[in-house]
Amino acid sequence: MTIQTARLLMRPYQDEDFDFLCSLFSDPEVVRFIGNGQTRNRDGAMEFLYWIYRSYKTNPKLGLRVLVRKEDGKLVGHAGLVPQTINGSEELEIGYWVAREYWGQGYATEAAAALKEYGSRQLGKKRFVSLIQPENAASRKVAERIGMELEKEITLAGRKVCVYSNRRRK
Repeated sequence: MTIQTARLLMRPYQDEDFDFLCSLFSDPEVVRFIGNGQTRNRDGAMEFLYWIYRSYKTNPKLGLRVLVRKEDGKLVGHAGLVPQTINGSEELEIGYWVAREYWGQGYATEAAAALKEYGSRQLGKKRFVSLIQPENAASRKVAERIGMELEKEITLAGRKVCVYSNRRRK
């Protein structure tokens, strides 16, 4: 699956993207609200890359994709549709990370909106969630900009997480 927006090409990860993935994981500000909030070394980044590759094998239409800026080919982040289990329910998360030097330029919103449209039109999905730590104001704004609302707060892996969704569960 490759998705294009006005400024971005969203394509599957390749081995050549590993150094970029390492740069995301080594920046404490980028990972502050991801998982346990800790940076990862190259081994940790490699484990994550293998997880991404396994997700492609499970469902090639899902998983994290590299965000490539069309104008110059720069890698600016990654985003994707990621299956999640929340309180026993299968959900489809719109997830996004952007490298710090590209914050505030609308790339996360652009990618998230494109993923929501892709999931609706190509996959026939109606409901999407974004799992966002309460202190992550920037990501909360992205979710709101694409039409999501705070549905509830849960505890996931020992951390409080806001569940944003575009449709309430019935």
